[in-house]
Amino acid sequence: MQTLQEIVDRCKRIAFFGGAGVSTASGIPDFRGKDGLYAQRFGALTPEMMLSASFFYLHPDVFFDFYRAFMLHPDAQPNAAHEKLAELERAGRLSALITQNIDGLHRAAGSRLVYELHGSVHENVCMDCGRRYDLAWLLGTQGVPRCEDCGGIVKPGVVLYGEGLDPHVCAGACREIARCDALIVAGTSLTVEPAASFLAYFPGGTRPLVIINREETPADARATLVLRGDVAEVLGSLNVTPAPACARPAGPFAGGREWL
Repeated sequence: MQTLQEIVDRCKRIAFFGGAGVSTASGIPDFRGKDGLYAQRFGALTPEMMLSASFFYLHPDVFFDFYRAFMLHPDAQPNAAHEKLAELERAGRLSALITQNIDGLHRAAGSRLVYELHGSVHENVCMDCGRRYDLAWLLGTQGVPRCEDCGGIVKPGVVLYGEGLDPHVCAGACREIARCDALIVAGTSLTVEPAASFLAYFPGGTRPLVIINREETPADARATLVLRGDVAEVLGSLNVTPAPACARPAGPFAGGREWL
């Protein structure tokens, strides 16, 4: 922890790359742990099958039953990890936050420079007319949700298996990883592609790479520091000091989503 604190204190452009382990302290189960969602079976179907684009188009009724029951956690609140990352951003230490999570908790905690690689449950779009709906609206529907304007199916704004990631989000995330002066990777197995390959853009060298995860990851061997433990406990114990004013990114969106 002392080494991590020293890294955070001296770096002025930290990028954070996180996965499901960041949100487990908020009561959201992970996916690939031994007791995670993907360890379960639902008759002849697996979660990966039901969360695929092809299954969504062929069996939207079954998809939405599963999606509402296992992918939506409307009562979840940001935990110490989300809060600390938002604090690091406000202090001018964190330049970008890249997440594989779809729960929206980073934004709920106040983070602004967020790249949501796999989309968000808070964004839902009619496939016919493009009208957008929030999570509260979707939770108030039953069966296959239909657009109030045209009757088209409203699709969750999350990336399903078989779909590509948003190229603009990917470009922004990779750029931030390439130009940060420290990269913290937390709560992810680094086995999900293409997101896991984004670490190849990190130049390394004298720039520290920190891994915080309960289990081993493929990046451990080249990491500057590896911490085994709960992400919320580790990040929550950090002290945050403001970066020198001259070191802070210029502009309200610098270092994050200025590509929009």
